[in-house]
Amino acid sequence: MKTIALVITSLIAFSGIGQAADATAPVKEIMEATKNNWADNNSDWTDIFDASRLDHLYSKDFVARYQAAAQFPAVDDDGISPFDYDVIVNGQDACPLQDLTMAAAAPVNGTTEVTVRFQKSACSDAPDAKDYTTVRFEVVEEGGNPVIDDIITENIETQARDSLKATMALIAKGQ
Repeated sequence: MKTIALVITSLIAFSGIGQAADATAPVKEIMEATKNNWADNNSDWTDIFDASRLDHLYSKDFVARYQAAAQFPAVDDDGISPFDYDVIVNGQDACPLQDLTMAAAAPVNGTTEVTVRFQKSACSDAPDAKDYTTVRFEVVEEGGNPVIDDIITENIETQARDSLKATMALIAKGQ
């Protein structure tokens, strides 16, 4: 009987059944693209909301809200983005990202909060150049895979948290 239990335990461990998916995986992909976008390497801009990323990095609800908001493109070169700023750095200007850290909290009610902190203005001479930007990704599991369900930025001036899903809902309403 012990042998059967050992074999079953080994099979479960080997197959990955019962193991939580890595909630940081979709966040890592988005942050790598964002880091490359602001690097001094003159590479092409990577759209973190292109079709291939929407297909596997974001929740169905997030994608539906993005697609509704995309019906109202902001003024930009390609005319398809509902945003006229980088939603991760929460602005139109940034330096190469410095001191980037990422940490996942324990899941609460099926949502894992992945907190990312970085300096976005370290190359600036401004008094707040060394301040950290904090972005919180709400990650859920859909179809056995971790996906981003919301991106929450913290407004330094008001100390408010801004939900990207709420922003997309406003854009979709024409506001």
